[in-house]
Amino acid sequence: MTSAKGPTLAVLPGARGETAQVLQPSGWPMPKGYANGMAADGRIVVTGGVIGWDADERLADGFVAQVRQTLANIKAILEAGGARPEHLVRLTWYVVDIEEYLANLKTLGQIYREAFGTHYPAMALLQVVRLVEKAARVEIEATAVVPR
Repeated sequence: MTSAKGPTLAVLPGARGETAQVLQPSGWPMPKGYANGMAADGRIVVTGGVIGWDADERLADGFVAQVRQTLANIKAILEAGGARPEHLVRLTWYVVDIEEYLANLKTLGQIYREAFGTHYPAMALLQVVRLVEKAARVEIEATAVVPR
């Protein structure tokens, strides 16, 4: 639906009362596991490209294990910046094999919920030729907005 001022947006409050709001254009189907857009006001916390290695820079073995470790690493960075998972407004995933990602959707959803709960920010997924760390299968950038 559009008006003279542009498309009508439904602004859905975030789960558990966080200040980030989901932006859902009227008439669009609800996405599963991500949001089309987010709005937030506060202090921005961003990560660089985070991969699935531990504090000793040892990569987890395999795609799913690397995703689990990557999300744990993002959560630790957020905590260091005073942010929590519900403050996430955007995640950008880079994978070296989209088929590997698609083949593991159910497991990835479980891992995501274990790390971040049911808060789903705006997300993008891109397949890339390779990552800087040659054995890395996934790299994720995160943006969070901590309420003032």
